[in-house]
Amino acid sequence: MRTFKLLFAVAMLVSSMSVMAAYKIDRLEPAFWWAGMENENLQLLVYGKNISELRPSVDYAGVSLERTVQVKSPNYLFLYLKVDKTAKAGSFDISFKHKNKTMVKYSYELKQREAGSAMRQGYNTSDVMYLITPDRFVNGDTSNDEVEGMKEGLNRSHEFGRHGGDLAGIMQSLDYIEDMGYTALWLNPVMENDMPEGSYHGYAITDFYKTDARHGTNEDYVKLSKELKKRGMKLVIDMIMNHCGSHHWWMEDLPTNDWLNFQDGWQVTTHLRETNMDPYASDYDKRNHADGWFVESMPDLNQRNELMADYLIYNTIWWIEYADLDGIRMDTYPYPDKNFMSEWTRRVMEEYPNFNIVGEEWSTNPAIVSYWQKDKINADGYVSYMPGVFDFPLQDALVKALNEDDSHWGQGLPKLYATLADDHLYADPTQLVIFPDNHDMSRFYTQIKEDFDMFKMGMAYIAVTRGIPQIYYGTEILMTNPNSDSHGEIRAEYPGGWDDHKTNAFTGEGLTADQKAAQDFTKKLLNWRKSSTAVHNGCLKHFAPNHANGLYTLFRYDDNSVVMLVMNKNPEAKEVNIVPFKAEVIGDATEGTDIINGGKVSLAGETVKVEGRSFLLVEIKK
Repeated sequence: MRTFKLLFAVAMLVSSMSVMAAYKIDRLEPAFWWAGMENENLQLLVYGKNISELRPSVDYAGVSLERTVQVKSPNYLFLYLKVDKTAKAGSFDISFKHKNKTMVKYSYELKQREAGSAMRQGYNTSDVMYLITPDRFVNGDTSNDEVEGMKEGLNRSHEFGRHGGDLAGIMQSLDYIEDMGYTALWLNPVMENDMPEGSYHGYAITDFYKTDARHGTNEDYVKLSKELKKRGMKLVIDMIMNHCGSHHWWMEDLPTNDWLNFQDGWQVTTHLRETNMDPYASDYDKRNHADGWFVESMPDLNQRNELMADYLIYNTIWWIEYADLDGIRMDTYPYPDKNFMSEWTRRVMEEYPNFNIVGEEWSTNPAIVSYWQKDKINADGYVSYMPGVFDFPLQDALVKALNEDDSHWGQGLPKLYATLADDHLYADPTQLVIFPDNHDMSRFYTQIKEDFDMFKMGMAYIAVTRGIPQIYYGTEILMTNPNSDSHGEIRAEYPGGWDDHKTNAFTGEGLTADQKAAQDFTKKLLNWRKSSTAVHNGCLKHFAPNHANGLYTLFRYDDNSVVMLVMNKNPEAKEVNIVPFKAEVIGDATEGTDIINGGKVSLAGETVKVEGRSFLLVEIKK
């Protein structure tokens, strides 16, 4: 009898252990959170085989489990916690039970927030962003070029292959970046893109909580942020709410029937972004734009699914808090559900009132771009909380202004004047991010037909006009894409970023005379801009180009100084009448300083001389 009882007890123990072994948590996202957040709610995604058979519970002061959501897949549970203001930093168990027996425990941590985290100051008009495609900038750690188990390895011979640039390379380059005058970094996405091919760009995310191992680790990303803070510089993350990569971990086991748009059979988006504000748009056209996929390898996420919407919002806030971020660049802003994007932005700005975000709406029509900015009063009643948008209309106008023949009516420099005149459409044009080029278009130097004079004129304009400048890596050394407009060519390796490069932009070795001059020019311009309060926050006034005179003058001014930019596209020098300028802006000032050459510029007479195919940038102290 004793033997039977012993065998029975052993059998029951083995059975119990077997049941417990049948359950495990493969993922719990986010893996930790913080005490003292403005919004007391928190969604947790729990993933593990048959996890929905278990019932979770929490016992920690200030934390309560408000509801548990089961979905179609038995391998998911969505937990909604309330972390009230009394909750203290610390760890607690989330217990998962089956028939009152605990099968799995997860130790969850509430971290202590950094002092002042909620009131962090995002990037602003005093900053200049440096945009980097990490895979193509600097290979600082060759040991992560090939990562065991990842689907794509190194292939530098292919323009769409992995080239090996990483976070280590960026950190090794911070002296150069700071010395050039950049004050903020925007990196194309560094989250995991474990795709079979062509995902070096970072926009096919396969894990929203993990840095791609070929770039480094989450800890490396945090280290970069800390290194930037030491220098008084800022980090802007590139995020995508619209889609993920087709090899995202959840694609093999989707939680619900509507986790994706067109989940039963993908359709390509129409790209008709106008349907967002078109008063006559059909529901059919609206859906085919917003729900369509870019490509089959980028499944379109359904933000109308509450669980998906919350997942994306908490993921965003987690990265801001975890990596101490200073801003977000939101990819393809008009493509996700627009009501979700309004709520997403509202929630982020509620948590961080002084933060900054810029949305990508690639349209050259300011009426469309302005629709998305905070405080814009839209005819359809749509409310946005997005502080800034990219100024694609001004980028387009700048290239045309530099390329076109000013002798033709309305062409050339008048394009800049007319585009700024459209600023009445924006709620706050100072928050627009301005740029000569970016990672999705031909290089600026290619767009302006490799005209060095026009390059300098264009860069001076970007430095002075209203908005927040962004410069793409390599623009400062005249990088081009002469053979095609292929993104692989546009996103070429930065000279000096690999040991086998014969040209090194960091040391100047191998640069042409024009490249070195462009680099020195950009450095002088951007470092001057750091201290110009008139450019940061001053008023703007410009004087319209007269027909066919090839001249345009723009002023920025505040109580401390006046900045005057006169652009002259004529082949010959011009004497520019400054009498109207004196009457409205300059006043009785008799001289200013030429920012580029450091000499004095007399303002005592009625004209100033501007050399042909050049500009005059003058700072006048009050």
